[in-house]
Amino acid sequence: MLANARRVRFSLRSIFTSCLLLSALAMTLAAQGDGGNAGGNWRAFESEDAMTAARKVRFELLSDGSLRSNRDEPDTKIELFCENGKFKAGSFSPGVKLGPPNRPGFWGQPQMEVMVRADSRHGNRGWNWNGNSLAMDKESTRALVAAEIFKIQFVGPRGPIIVEFSPAGIDLGRLSQACHGIEPKKQ
Repeated sequence: MLANARRVRFSLRSIFTSCLLLSALAMTLAAQGDGGNAGGNWRAFESEDAMTAARKVRFELLSDGSLRSNRDEPDTKIELFCENGKFKAGSFSPGVKLGPPNRPGFWGQPQMEVMVRADSRHGNRGWNWNGNSLAMDKESTRALVAAEIFKIQFVGPRGPIIVEFSPAGIDLGRLSQACHGIEPKKQ
């Protein structure tokens, strides 16, 4: 009889622990969410820093075509990071391995020279290189949110790669509220 009571107690604890873990997982997934539509092909993800209570918004734009060779690699995307209503950074993540940096920045940091095309205008830009992504400059970011078509040519492990984005349709009011300092500007 005592053995049966222990088995029942163990079973109940196991079920309770499993339910608790599943609830925690569900809350984590709900907190991350899929993001909300921010107009056009853009998604917006909002959060609050638990320590500082800073309001953070991340705008994400996926490329028109994937560069991935398998599903385990991340998507090709551009992200804009905003905190407390101010623009913090823009990042280009190719989802494939980047080539090595090909120039030094003003302060000696590694950079990759990329060619950027916003609609019919194009030019070379130096973006800070961190191995997995490139930090976009503010002018390229302003051109991005003003463009219908945005292309980036960067160096991959086997040479130049071109990726295309369709940034048109972003909710400029929402962008302005979340990211003061990133107004659309034709290059």
